[in-house]
Amino acid sequence: MARISGHFPAFPATTLLFLILVVTYLRQCSGGGHDYHDALRKSILFFEGQRSGKLPPDQRVRWRRDSALHDGATAGVDLRGGYYDAGDNVKFGFPMAFTITMLSWSIIDFGRNMGGELGNAIRAVKWGTNYLLKATAKDGIVYVQVGDPLSDHNCWERPEDMDTSRMAYRIDVNHPGSDVAGETAAALAAASIVFRSRDPAYSRLLLNRAVKVFEFADRHRGAYSSSLHSAVCPFYCDVNGYQVSFYN
Repeated sequence: MARISGHFPAFPATTLLFLILVVTYLRQCSGGGHDYHDALRKSILFFEGQRSGKLPPDQRVRWRRDSALHDGATAGVDLRGGYYDAGDNVKFGFPMAFTITMLSWSIIDFGRNMGGELGNAIRAVKWGTNYLLKATAKDGIVYVQVGDPLSDHNCWERPEDMDTSRMAYRIDVNHPGSDVAGETAAALAAASIVFRSRDPAYSRLLLNRAVKVFEFADRHRGAYSSSLHSAVCPFYCDVNGYQVSFYN
């Protein structure tokens, strides 16, 4: 995948929410010379281009191939899947969880206006939550990143060809991260609403895990950029402090 210079948000979650609002408005009003439905389709398609791991048979971005099939192996866990960040090959848990939260709420509030893209949006959520479930499989531990950002930023290559470090970073009781754990809990909880009627068993799994992760975030308080400063800064430092991101 081509890498864009500079640092941009990982996924178009807020753009997607905006486009859904625009499409809703255009359905209610006449006129408009832009194809916002196509913009919405391409925004959701972007998620498939960012997929990591073993790709499914219905993958629409056909030029993307399986990648990072051993993520988590050095830590003795399975961290395959999830999404790459921007044009990088690092999987940052903080922006990924935020994206899944936003995408889930887009579906909850505006899914009826998404037409034929609703199914693709739901699959995009599940691709993310399946990874977050793996990252939170052990009580008191949340894996929040895979890949060394410095070596990755210094080596521009496709994820299928990458040979940079795939070190797994985690927060735990001795190295807290209330901000990233709280956002992960929010993503799991929001997604549980998406699947409440579509897949009740999966919905309950997401909600139960969200409760556990939130309790961990609340019980062991601290900013993850303090616990993992060299790994996450200056890329995704919590500049406001976890009190703001966690409680507001």
